[in-house]
Amino acid sequence: MTQALASLPIIDIAPYLEAERNPTKCQSTSDALHNACVEYGFFYLDISRFIDPSEPEELTRLAREFFTLPQEEKDKIGLEHQDYARGYQRLKQNVTNGKADNHEGIDFYKPVEKPDKSKPVWGENQWPDIPGFKHKYEQWIEKMKKLGLIVMEAMSVGLKMTTEEWLELRAQVDESFWVMRIIGYPPLPTDDDGFSCGAHKDYGCLTFLYADPTRSALQVFLRQPGTTASALDGLPTEHGTEEGMWINADPVPNCVVCNIGEMWEIWTNGLYKSTLHRVLHRGSSYRIPFFFEPNFTANVVPLRAALRLLTSQDKESSSNDKQTYKPVVYGDFLLRKVGTNFALDGKGKYD
Repeated sequence: MTQALASLPIIDIAPYLEAERNPTKCQSTSDALHNACVEYGFFYLDISRFIDPSEPEELTRLAREFFTLPQEEKDKIGLEHQDYARGYQRLKQNVTNGKADNHEGIDFYKPVEKPDKSKPVWGENQWPDIPGFKHKYEQWIEKMKKLGLIVMEAMSVGLKMTTEEWLELRAQVDESFWVMRIIGYPPLPTDDDGFSCGAHKDYGCLTFLYADPTRSALQVFLRQPGTTASALDGLPTEHGTEEGMWINADPVPNCVVCNIGEMWEIWTNGLYKSTLHRVLHRGSSYRIPFFFEPNFTANVVPLRAALRLLTSQDKESSSNDKQTYKPVVYGDFLLRKVGTNFALDGKGKYD
């Protein structure tokens, strides 16, 4: 099966941006989000009414300027100068599934009170000394934080949550412990196997990915019982025993690629599932993913609304006798993941 057989849905968030919302249009957007999360775990989000296209283009220009600096300049904001989470990582320093990734990047996290670089993720962000870099990216961060809350609200409607239930959920994400990455993909060494980043699932809440126009790079694994994915371009299939196929999630103008992470899988007790995805190397390119996450102290538990929906799908059972996902405190979950983020101890982010 090839990636030409399917594509991700495109969902317009504009109805939720109106000063006076049209309930019918908002419901249509929420239903589309719900269906996309059930079927794919991935979708394109049309944000043409939310951003100016020149904004991410400028971010890409600034990223290119940084990644073309001499190595010694980039190393000045290396991870080792802070908490081994915030800052620059060299080519192959990031690891997925025990294998070094063919990209370099800079990671930023939500600023914390009383930073302490001896504690994981509790240091200070390190910014390149490039005019306008910090200001432009901080503007993008603020917009993505707002977008995260908008999409969360729209998803709550798709799940048929009550107003009270939505406000309870909102209180778990209103101080999002967000993460932003700036990723550069330089020319590959001759001993590579074609991957920029191996197959993985995101472990947070919502990912908003802006990518340059490079095609056939991001691939998403669509679960389809009875379908056997074959090796693509001589690359490993990477999906274990799951049945389905890999499709391309090529950039779409005025859209970000959005996917749900493991926290949404817990919130919905498996109704929404975090989806495998990977990045193939298709030449030098740049990507800016923003991870809208729960609050650091959020206690993530299956939502009553999701349990009601699951029960309605199985009339013979009730939400009380279904096996539910175990609650997790997001900060604890994050620390376990980040503890194996980089090739500092021989392990990687998703080990």
